[in-house]
Amino acid sequence: MSNDSEIIGASVDDPTVFGAIFERHAAAIGGYARRRVGIDAVDDILSETFLIAFKRRESYDLSRESARPWLLGIATKVMHRYRRTEVREWRAIATAEPEEVASHERRSDSRLDASAALRALAPQIAALSQKERDVLLLHAWGDLTYEQIADALRVPVGTVRSRLNRVRTKLAPAGSQGQARLTWMAKEDTNESVGSRA
Repeated sequence: MSNDSEIIGASVDDPTVFGAIFERHAAAIGGYARRRVGIDAVDDILSETFLIAFKRRESYDLSRESARPWLLGIATKVMHRYRRTEVREWRAIATAEPEEVASHERRSDSRLDASAALRALAPQIAALSQKERDVLLLHAWGDLTYEQIADALRVPVGTVRSRLNRVRTKLAPAGSQGQARLTWMAKEDTNESVGSRA
């Protein structure tokens, strides 16, 4: 079985096969959840996301080869229950002290720049509506296309485009003509995995 739709289709008759979906996507879903609501809630969000996905596997659209957008959509909805936690996380990022010099040595200059930019924009991100934050973070941290975000959130692509445009405008530096560049939300090192959260 080479793609997610084949695995999910086969899991209808053999539920044990669904474990491969967890193996393929747990790190990405866990990383997305960790960035949004902090490490304390990741295990709960992962468990709930994959339990819901397992229960809904019979209704999965088998024409979609990758289950990542579907899983990120489920995780996003699960995280709505953690909204207050997410806003607290963004406020904490905004007021965080720069990391110790020793930990800086382990990061690249671009990561340090991204971290500083993230801290600077954190209050504005915390002030976004839940729907705006969902679209922004699915795009930036979930690495989804507009079409995949629309599919994950079950909204039209035009809605995704307008929300993301609105977010970019809100995050644009004061007095600037252009919209904010979202490169500060670059993915973290792929070496970080769900299992290394100790």
